[in-house]
Amino acid sequence: MSDKEQFTSTDNGLLVLAPAKLNLSLLIAGKRPDGFHEIETIMAKVDYYDEILIERGQKKGIELVCKGQYPVPDGEDNLVFKAATLLLEECGIQADLRFTLTKNIPPGSGLGSASSDAAAALLGVRRFLNLAVADGELARMAGGLGGDVPFFLGGPLALCRGKGEKIEKLQEIFDFSALLVMPNVSVSTQRVYANYRHEPAIYSKFSAEIGRLIGKNRIDLVSGVCANMLLQSCFEMHKELAELKERIESLGIRPVCLSGSGSAMFCIINNNNEEGVRKNRGKLEQDFGCRSIIVTNNRW
Repeated sequence: MSDKEQFTSTDNGLLVLAPAKLNLSLLIAGKRPDGFHEIETIMAKVDYYDEILIERGQKKGIELVCKGQYPVPDGEDNLVFKAATLLLEECGIQADLRFTLTKNIPPGSGLGSASSDAAAALLGVRRFLNLAVADGELARMAGGLGGDVPFFLGGPLALCRGKGEKIEKLQEIFDFSALLVMPNVSVSTQRVYANYRHEPAIYSKFSAEIGRLIGKNRIDLVSGVCANMLLQSCFEMHKELAELKERIESLGIRPVCLSGSGSAMFCIINNNNEEGVRKNRGKLEQDFGCRSIIVTNNRW
C-alpha cells in the first residue's frame, strides 16, 4: 500500500496526486431511459498517479499546461480546466490559477485518468483557495463532469452504481499488488458502450455471485472472478487485445482482467501466479511490446 499523501504544499502552490483505478468487477444491469447504461462496479484506487500542480496564475482566468509522456488537450476540453472553472463559477468567485498537469497514466486505458484528474482539480482548488464547499456539493459537481469522477473524491474502494455516481464505500481492507499491463492501444469508452449488447442472464449470474462475495467481505475473491461485461465489446473492436490477453495467460500470468472499457489489463498477484509474473514480466515489453508495472492498492 502506498504511503504517499494526496496533497503536498510547494513553495508557490499545491501538488495534487490523481490516482488510477482498477475495476475489480464491472457489470451492466441494462440501459437507462436517458440512454446511459446502468452499471455496478467495484473500483479500487492504485498507487499510479497523474500530478497536478496548482499555482497562482500570471494570466487572467484559468491557465492549463500539460506535460508528461501522454499528450492531452490543454484547453477547455480538458476535464481539469472544466472542473476548476465549474467550481469557481459555483462559488461565484474569480481567481487566476495556473495548472500544470503531468500525464503519467495513459488516456483511453480504462484506468480513469481524466476522471481522476477532474476530481483532483476539484479537491485541489477547494484546498488551495480554502473554499467552504461541502463534500456533498463537490460530489454533485463531480457527477456533472463524468460518471467516474465522484468515486475519485473518496475511496479507496467502493461499489459504484448508476452511471458510476452512486457511491457505496466498502469498509473491507483489500491490500493487494497487481501486474498492470498497458498496451499501446487507446480505446474509446463511448464506442465500446455503443457496441455493447446486453445479456441479462450473464448479468444475473455475475450479480448474484459478486453480491454474495461482498456480503462475506471477500473482495479478494471478487477480483478473481474477472467479471467485466464490457470485455466482449472491447475485444470485438480491438482483436489485438484479445490475442494479447491469451498470450499473457499462456505464460502462467492469470487470470488477466480488463479494467473499465480497456485497453489496460491487470492480474492480481497471489501465491498461484507470483512465479509466473516474476519469471515472465520482462517478456511483456520485450516480446509483446507493451508496458507493465507493479501497482498496489492506494490508502486514500
